[in-house]
Amino acid sequence: MLFGLSDRRPLLDETYAGWMFDVYAWALRNFDPVMFRDETLLVTPSNEHFPGRANNPEAMAQLIFDRVVAYAGMAHWPLKLLPPDSCVLEPAAEVRVIAGARGSRATASDTTSASLTLSYDPHHLNNPEAMIAVFAHTLAHYLGTSATEPPPGGTENWPHVTEVLAVFLGFGLMFANTALVLPRGGCCGGPVVRRQAYVSQHDITYALAIFSALKGLPQKAVLRHLKNPLRGHFKKALREIKGTYAPRLQALQQYG
Repeated sequence: MLFGLSDRRPLLDETYAGWMFDVYAWALRNFDPVMFRDETLLVTPSNEHFPGRANNPEAMAQLIFDRVVAYAGMAHWPLKLLPPDSCVLEPAAEVRVIAGARGSRATASDTTSASLTLSYDPHHLNNPEAMIAVFAHTLAHYLGTSATEPPPGGTENWPHVTEVLAVFLGFGLMFANTALVLPRGGCCGGPVVRRQAYVSQHDITYALAIFSALKGLPQKAVLRHLKNPLRGHFKKALREIKGTYAPRLQALQQYG
């Protein structure tokens, strides 16, 4: 019995876990719970969700970007992908999006010449999951700024809030799989393709488990695309969320 005691320790302390649930509640209140319930997918790094081929790197980046925008339910936003090394500037005029709905329920943005721009690191084409995560994180930033209330924990934790928001949008697998990339050893080791991660791989996997529980996804639908070192952590997180935090989970399920 003594050897099993450590297994009963929670994966996150109560305050941190509560913050994650608070971010989900904030997202549901501000970013269309009906869209989340009926249309948001667990986006997978597969040909199923990213089909098609491109003849050059720019076209491939645009193809990935367009799919990410569509899955985020933000096709009605005035978003524009710029070439690598472009200077991404804030729009000169305010960009307004009518209503808070996303996806098929969304309304086009107000007529404006302003656009919300993104660029990309061409090296991420060698790691499409990292590119997807970077695009999704930037979209979460733009979406998050349209909220009618401040995020849980305040804006000082904005990069962390928007990573969890990107998981809420359906991109948790890519965030978990690319939160930690170790260099390959030996003389044949190539350059390491990284993305800047604010939430650790284990903590973002916990956020992915909340998403999975809310959507009622079977474990195997997540595990088949999640990297091996995180699969056990995901299973334990899911048990903890459905057990210890069942009341918080049920509260979230009341939205929409």
